[in-house]
Amino acid sequence: MLLIRPITQADYPALMQIAIESGAGFTSLPVNEQKLKQKIAHSEHSFGVDTEQPGNQGYLFVLEDTDTGEILGTSGIEASVGLTTPLYHFHKSTVVHHSNELNVYNPVEVLTMCNDYTGVSEICTLFLREPYRSGMYGRFLSKVRFMFMAEHPKRFSKIVIAEMRGMADENSLPPFWQWLQSYFFSIDFPTADHMIGIGNKGFIADLMPRHPIYVSLLPKSAQDVIGQVHVNTAPALKLLENEGFIHRGYVDLFDAGPTVEAQLKQIKSVRSSHRIKVAIGAPVEGPTLAISNPQIAAFRATISNQAQLDGDVLIITQAIADALNINAGDEVRYLNLDRGAK
Repeated sequence: MLLIRPITQADYPALMQIAIESGAGFTSLPVNEQKLKQKIAHSEHSFGVDTEQPGNQGYLFVLEDTDTGEILGTSGIEASVGLTTPLYHFHKSTVVHHSNELNVYNPVEVLTMCNDYTGVSEICTLFLREPYRSGMYGRFLSKVRFMFMAEHPKRFSKIVIAEMRGMADENSLPPFWQWLQSYFFSIDFPTADHMIGIGNKGFIADLMPRHPIYVSLLPKSAQDVIGQVHVNTAPALKLLENEGFIHRGYVDLFDAGPTVEAQLKQIKSVRSSHRIKVAIGAPVEGPTLAISNPQIAAFRATISNQAQLDGDVLIITQAIADALNINAGDEVRYLNLDRGAK
């Protein structure tokens, strides 16, 4: 059975393996023992803290195959970003150079460094190991975050963002970074990427250009990837676009991958997931449902097509109830994963 639950320290070896597999550019999981163990400890604290407002909490989930004990992927939420460490972006906008005297009207695109998303919530750290990138795995791992947020909305901001990994060449180096390295930095991308991953971001403010950058003056290789996603990230972006996330011109400083946003209450899976009481019964084939309990520290979610709606009750099997640590008459949140599936 597939189960999504909060990460624990016992999951460290699996998290390190996922960090290694994710490769350069996946800054939320640095290949660093101390930082990964800190991330796990921070997540455990966040799930355990009693709060009704977003703060410096970070929730990290793992997807486990309970039959084998293998960890298949991760998924996370940051409750409020940029509070202790600045969250930088470039914002792409248009300025107009206009002269009535010469009858010249030239709109040009510029990139301006900003901190506009300070305080919003961020979904992050979505990674599914390659053998499992088929079927419902990715959809389940992505959408369960919205079920958790729908259940506990006071813990999160009204605005939710997702930073998408940008384009890279055959050597895993972003074309956008190459011009930055040439003119503003004296370190290679893996070094910069590692520093970001372990939280050392001071060099960004020290070395990044402080004035707007004219896009037309960049190398064509850099221009072409602004707002484009890595090939491995394209399915995740499509899932978020189906949820209602949009791109408003914000891109990553190093790889120019897009940051997309949505209002929490307008996210499709938030609106489409529902609380319902459960009854225990025999397995009956129905739609593919993601089902979660309403807990925080003891949060559990699973996926099944062996549950069925019967009026205002969801009939589930004893195996599902055991996985979620619930009993007949308890309430769960469910989401139909078949609707809108493509």
